[in-house]
Amino acid sequence: MLIDDYVAELDGALSGPHGPKRDLVVEARDSLTDTADAFEAGGLERAEAERLAVAEFGEIREVAPGYQAELTVVAGRRLGVLLFISVPITVAMWSVLWRIYPGTDEAWLAQPWWYSSASRLLDVIQLGTGLYGGLVLYALSRGSRWIRRPRLATRSLGVLVFASLPVTAGLGLLMTFGMDSPNTLDGLPALMANLVTSAMWAIQIYGATRCVRMTRAAR
Repeated sequence: MLIDDYVAELDGALSGPHGPKRDLVVEARDSLTDTADAFEAGGLERAEAERLAVAEFGEIREVAPGYQAELTVVAGRRLGVLLFISVPITVAMWSVLWRIYPGTDEAWLAQPWWYSSASRLLDVIQLGTGLYGGLVLYALSRGSRWIRRPRLATRSLGVLVFASLPVTAGLGLLMTFGMDSPNTLDGLPALMANLVTSAMWAIQIYGATRCVRMTRAAR
């Protein structure tokens, strides 16, 4: 196998964030090219030099798992950063909005018995998700020496997103429309807040999907 064929096969065998994946493939190509250049300088034909360099580098099934593990850690770090930053921002944004643009007095006075509990539960789930994202980020960065299975840490973030978002959305809708007098915000603040929240959720779902898919393939 020549270098171009080997690199193409390696690229197809890996899954992960585009930038880090590209860097790893380019690094592998550079290493192969340097080795082939050295063999060629020693008197071998170029094709034979490339084949020998590829054989020395190792088979795809031997090399790919190490690269894939690194990409899995990168994906986990990215999702951890996203959760650690975006979830508290979303919580703070809605808290400020409800203070600046309170609902009608009738809505607040007519709160059902479950409203306070639902509100606390929503805060706990959101802040807990953000905190867990920060812990996994630390574990996959400075704490990586103590993590024996970084794949599981990355996968747990993806699973957490898929588990928490439906509950978060359901509680939010319940607190807004589950009362006799819907406790809604004014049009423009609600529109902007919902757009920001939807964008955050979409990015989280994208990152979670990638983490779950990658860790399933790397099992």
